[in-house]
Amino acid sequence: MSEEITTHPYDALTPEVVLDAVDSFGVVASGSLLALNSYENRVYQVGLDEGEPLIAKFYRPGRWSSEAILEEHAFSHALQEHEIPVVAPLKGENGESLFEHAGFRFALFPRRGGHAPELSDFDHLEWLGRFMARIHAVGASGEFEHRPTLGVAFYGRPALDYLLENDFLPSYLASEYQSLAEQMLQRVDAAFAELPNLQMLRIHGDGHVGNVLWREGPHFVDLDDCMTGPAIQDLWMLLSGERHEMVMQLDALLMGYEEFFEFDLRELTLIEPLRALRMIYYAGWLARRWSDPAFPMAFPWFNSERYWEEQLVALREQLLRLDAPPLTLGA
Repeated sequence: MSEEITTHPYDALTPEVVLDAVDSFGVVASGSLLALNSYENRVYQVGLDEGEPLIAKFYRPGRWSSEAILEEHAFSHALQEHEIPVVAPLKGENGESLFEHAGFRFALFPRRGGHAPELSDFDHLEWLGRFMARIHAVGASGEFEHRPTLGVAFYGRPALDYLLENDFLPSYLASEYQSLAEQMLQRVDAAFAELPNLQMLRIHGDGHVGNVLWREGPHFVDLDDCMTGPAIQDLWMLLSGERHEMVMQLDALLMGYEEFFEFDLRELTLIEPLRALRMIYYAGWLARRWSDPAFPMAFPWFNSERYWEEQLVALREQLLRLDAPPLTLGA
């Protein structure tokens, strides 16, 4: 899988192409088209002559293989079959869920509304914990063949190398950034190595609040980053605030979680290493996508000297967090 795209891949994705792609599914688009907030892919709400609008997702060329996308779809459908509230892609007459039109691969989804969950509400957190556990119970019943595994080799090292090799960092900051990032990646590797027999299972992979919609309960969207990894990856991004606040949030999440799936408490030691890994991956992701005009518009603060200076401060602070005792329940 290669993410290096030298030209903007979506230049040819005109409104006409989007509407024609939806029509090829066997429905009639009304011409109503609304671009939704999505940067990695392009996602549109498309009105129909009859029935509710559909959500059309056009996958970024050069990112995932078709086999990896189909594993995402199969996982979504498996969760849906277990009555877990995920938004899974629609299937065509022959059971297919990945389509192609004008050189773009796309999928269609039912529209589901909702708002962000209240992470200050412990009832909401327990509810989220229960459904994450159910996702993981299904995830543990099979394996991915074409999706990545969470770790330095896929999410850390390539991101750092890309930043350094493509001169994104100002020359006077590059050496220190590299040193700090290298230390963090070594600590991430060490944290995984210290957990023998760590269960790695199929997970959502990007379990932040933006991928949960609440309407009489949670439903989960955007499994575009589903992967093989530890359960804690789907939980730690739901924690925020001071340490004592995160402990209370974690208590609530795991109270719900353990009703449906056992949680290995050793994984709490991975929270700060995974945060460190995400920091480096996120900077590399923005850098890889910087040739896409949508990114400078959406992230104007990226790639400035001030941004990289602030990143150095953030990396230093994160190294201190890695030295602090991990979160523990009720402490």
